[in-house]
Amino acid sequence: MPRIVNIAGYQFTQLADLPALRQELYAHCKAGELKGTILISPEGINLFVAGGAPQIDSLLEKLRAIDGLAAFSPKLSISDEQPFNRMLVKIKKEIIAFGILGIEPARRTSPKLPPRELKRWLDEGRPVKLLDTRNDYEVKLGTFKNALTLDIDHFRNLPAAVERLPAELKQQPIVMFCTGGIRCEKAGPYMEREGFQNVFQLEGGILKYFEECGGDHYDGECFVFDKRIGLDADLTESENTQCFNCQAPLSPEEQQDPRYVFGESCPHCFLSAAERMARTIADRHAAIARTTTPLPGSQPYDNFRPLRISAKHDGQTLLEMLCTIFPQLPRAHWLGRFDQQLLLDRDRRPVARDQQI
Repeated sequence: MPRIVNIAGYQFTQLADLPALRQELYAHCKAGELKGTILISPEGINLFVAGGAPQIDSLLEKLRAIDGLAAFSPKLSISDEQPFNRMLVKIKKEIIAFGILGIEPARRTSPKLPPRELKRWLDEGRPVKLLDTRNDYEVKLGTFKNALTLDIDHFRNLPAAVERLPAELKQQPIVMFCTGGIRCEKAGPYMEREGFQNVFQLEGGILKYFEECGGDHYDGECFVFDKRIGLDADLTESENTQCFNCQAPLSPEEQQDPRYVFGESCPHCFLSAAERMARTIADRHAAIARTTTPLPGSQPYDNFRPLRISAKHDGQTLLEMLCTIFPQLPRAHWLGRFDQQLLLDRDRRPVARDQQI
């Protein structure tokens, strides 16, 4: 059985006519029975796609024909099975969500350090601080020895984590890294903007380092966002899996733990019966508090009451119609309501007293 070629890559460049590009790429991938995810945005492209070697080559040829992607060069790995369930091509505001204005990697990024150069620095014992910009569950599976981690669960939380870094790091050489390099393209310029003066980003991320340098100076594996979960230093799929409930990566030993129940729990999120009951009670108390604070009717609120108008009132003004329907209320009552702009149309806009029906 032919083995599956996996490609992962990104490029920051200006892309236009995204809806048409999305349809074109989706049709091409479906025709080649490729699976994975392609994200396109005005700032570039980010993809994880797997399939047969000829079909992957065809996709790369098509991508490189797009203006701005001629140099697109993804990282490749091989697997025995298709790691993705379906093919998605999505249009996004950002190809990697960060949410900080003014960071434009297509215009400028921090200096890139080739993997072999980083290995040489580490072999020589240079005074350099390694900074892992990935999420905490990714770090759990492996990271560089003595690397500084940020204890975040989403890349959007990186700015707050950077604020907590020791001030003395702003003068030290820092080499940041992530899975394939894309997060560092934004994290690097952001850190420079925050006053860090000697920032490098590992070119191609951990996967490129594995490809060129193996596992030297690295402990564990690299978390990847597909069914393979983890790749070792040979870029080979490991025996790790992921908890369905809390998404934590699980080693073979953790999968043998009695608290690991496929599709339900793992040693990291398992709750005893008493703990589950306590959580249920706490959730119910919180729901009651949300419903009763403040108590319904204890504070003023607007009560919108729709009014159906019979066809017999056609041609009347709104004021005439109201006085006819509610003869028990004086004309002055409705004049006051119109003056206070309390009578609204279905779009919640004030209506005039002389508006005809």
